[in-house]
Amino acid sequence: MQFLDMLFFGIYPYIATGIFFLGSLIRYDREQYTWKTKSSQILSNKRFRIASILFHVGIIMILLGHFAGLVLPWEIWHALGISLAVKQVIAMGIGGFFGAVCAIGLTMLVYRRLFDPRIRANSSAMDTGILLLIYLQLIVGMFTIVISTGHMDGAVMYNLMSWSRHILTFRPTEAVEFISTVHPVYKFHVTLGITLFVLFPFSRLVHIWSVPVQYVRRNYQVVRQR
Repeated sequence: MQFLDMLFFGIYPYIATGIFFLGSLIRYDREQYTWKTKSSQILSNKRFRIASILFHVGIIMILLGHFAGLVLPWEIWHALGISLAVKQVIAMGIGGFFGAVCAIGLTMLVYRRLFDPRIRANSSAMDTGILLLIYLQLIVGMFTIVISTGHMDGAVMYNLMSWSRHILTFRPTEAVEFISTVHPVYKFHVTLGITLFVLFPFSRLVHIWSVPVQYVRRNYQVVRQR
């Protein structure tokens, strides 16, 4: 177990980070025409808009929550007067709500991807695979909330935050010590998250880099009929 913990939680994060950045750079340099979301809305627009909105709102808030929970030092929360136990309750509440929002939208998108003949015919193996992997990650993430109800003191939250901090400061040996004792479901959740970074450059997820800030205030596209 010590070897596996070091492999998956001490070494794998750095391999994934290298693939994430280098792979994205190479793809942008060599395959810019594939740098897109590959939207399938034109093929089937039935309930697509509401599903997409629910999924994106949910996933964005979940990612922001993970950043606040894992990357921000716990001393900041302490300075704000928020204990680890209270922080865990906040994380469970917000994560549960937006997890449910994301799950509704993602379920609709997965169903559409798998059972709409036109969408399925125009989907690559990576398109379907990455969507199912995100779906699995969401399910596991929601399950961690259930497990968290069995320990409300914030100790596991502290261990995961400490693991993240030590990984970011290039102290993998010490990082592994914090995560080695947590429940296997947490470990699986972390491993799936790291794996998404590995697959990121090879999937449609690369469009996240584009951050289309001006999209919300763009002019309408004019389509003329003959």
